[in-house]
Amino acid sequence: MTLTDVTLSPTPPATAAVRPYRHYVYAYPHKTAYRALPREGARLRDLWADEPKDALSLYFHIPFCEVRCGFCNLFTRIGAPGDLATAYLDALERQAAAVREALGEGARFANAAFGGGTPTYLEAAELERLCDLAEHGLGADLRAIPLSVEASPATATADRLSVLAERGTTRLSLGVQSFVEAEARAAVRPQRRGDVEAALGRIREAGIPVLNIDLIYGIDGQTERSWTESLDAALAWRPEELYLYPLYVRPLTGLGRHAADAERGEEAWDEQRLRLYRHGRDHLLAHGYEQVSMRMFRRADAPATGGGDYACQTDGMVGLGCGARSYTSTLHYSFDYAVDMHRIRGIIDAYTERTTREFAHADYGWAMDDEEARRRHLLQSLLQAEGLSVAEYRARFGSAPGEDFTEELERFSDRGWLDASAGPDVLRLSPEGLAHSDAAGPELFSAAVHRRMAAYEPK
Repeated sequence: MTLTDVTLSPTPPATAAVRPYRHYVYAYPHKTAYRALPREGARLRDLWADEPKDALSLYFHIPFCEVRCGFCNLFTRIGAPGDLATAYLDALERQAAAVREALGEGARFANAAFGGGTPTYLEAAELERLCDLAEHGLGADLRAIPLSVEASPATATADRLSVLAERGTTRLSLGVQSFVEAEARAAVRPQRRGDVEAALGRIREAGIPVLNIDLIYGIDGQTERSWTESLDAALAWRPEELYLYPLYVRPLTGLGRHAADAERGEEAWDEQRLRLYRHGRDHLLAHGYEQVSMRMFRRADAPATGGGDYACQTDGMVGLGCGARSYTSTLHYSFDYAVDMHRIRGIIDAYTERTTREFAHADYGWAMDDEEARRRHLLQSLLQAEGLSVAEYRARFGSAPGEDFTEELERFSDRGWLDASAGPDVLRLSPEGLAHSDAAGPELFSAAVHRRMAAYEPK
């Protein structure tokens, strides 16, 4: 069948039976599907030998934070006691040497990002060194490509921001979560609004072209009124981007240990988050923002920062650091994954002790076959507001998404999640489909990925 054979329902039916918040899909598959790799088959030089390397994405992972938020299940630890930050940067340098040797000559980076953790936990001189590793260690010209950096209000100091601006940072993402102090405390993210506003002032003074502010909805006690207060406080700074994240409570996190979601009732919490999402979406649209995905909103007149030649569905990712992941066309790989603080500390300590030779192979990963590549392409395109180009999909795979994913797309159509007005050349989610992105995404996971994730034991 073709895409046009998928019947699109003109009237969205009820979706009450479908939980809207199942899984945040930021990459496919999730690292809980990764498993240990045989060393003889995972040499980086072999993995990258036949890969296109003219539009790579570069990612450095810094696993340190000044505090761990109650909702956080990312690979991060509180603080870097003693000389741990220096030891970590030393290890990054050794890893960069191994990766550059594996990539060979001619590798070109189309964009770069520093994430974590909190990259700005590093001091100004350490951030200079991190930029040097990207430029001299891997050959990435940070001033010529988009560079995105994550920060927290406490670490967005003038000296750090000055380094980032001078080294070419085009986007700074600030994790605020809420401007309402009581809500920040409820999310185990204690901060004073005055400190947040001061950090935003320093970011604007630094002249970084794109400011993104992260906000969270679904916090205990949050209402449309308090949510609007946070939205308006963010809008006062005219950020080029805003990310609106639903709160999740995951095992082994601060909130997870208190079973907060079980106490409030899952159905009521789903209703609260969906209501706040719609309120936030409509509020931002009314203030001149365009919706890019369920989470991302961009100011209509925001400056372009380049990077349009990189496509996450097809181009490779080179990740450095113990929480980073890398993508080739045949393998996604990373280091061991954990959420528990003690396990994370052990993984970080082991990372800092590795030699350059030990960085020359992949440790944990997921082999990508043709079916998984199709699923990833569909997922990472469909969850964007602009949708999926059927022609691009057909050119890559020789078939239409409606042929490969008949059952899934018909189910989405029956729920009113597909945009019936998009036409035969584009597969796009409806507004209601975008609202249910965290339900739609997991329904596109393969059975093999579901089995691996279900078998993973949180650690």
